[in-house]
Amino acid sequence: MKRVLMTLLAVIWAGTAAAVTIGDDGLHKTEWMHDTFKDLREDLAEANAEGKRLLVMIEQRGCIYCTKMHEEVYPRDDISALLNDNYFVVQINMFGDVEITDFDGESMSEKDAIRRWGVMFTPTLMFFPEEVPEGVTAEDAAVAVMPGAFGPGTTRNLLAWVLEHGYDGDENFQKYHARMLEQGGTD
Repeated sequence: MKRVLMTLLAVIWAGTAAAVTIGDDGLHKTEWMHDTFKDLREDLAEANAEGKRLLVMIEQRGCIYCTKMHEEVYPRDDISALLNDNYFVVQINMFGDVEITDFDGESMSEKDAIRRWGVMFTPTLMFFPEEVPEGVTAEDAAVAVMPGAFGPGTTRNLLAWVLEHGYDGDENFQKYHARMLEQGGTD
């Protein structure tokens, strides 16, 4: 009986530990996300001050692919560590009304910013360089955009490729990812 009770408690605890927190806006919340005033210029400055890269994560309430990422990909120790240690993550609600200030200084609602940037899918990850020229929108400033849900290997490799400034070199992400898979990475 004691063994059955211990097994049952272990199963309940494991399920609770894997539970994902959902905010009042219906979006997933993690410890590595930053709650900011959503002024991308200020967010970039704060990311740089912390020695991190700015990553804008666009999600929506009820998105099954966002849930997949938050339950199966982001919690992995290697990916969670990459996000927590190296990225300043700002979450944007695809259909939200919170005001955002784009890099060019224009303010608008989250949903208007999403339309402006041409984002059509959730989740979408937008990665930014350490410096963004004045007058440039987030859409034009992004060094990489990942629309949709991907497996752990692809996500981990993209996070690493951005940190390594792969977008500045001759090896595009697809070739980088293939090379990482050949070297023993899995997806």
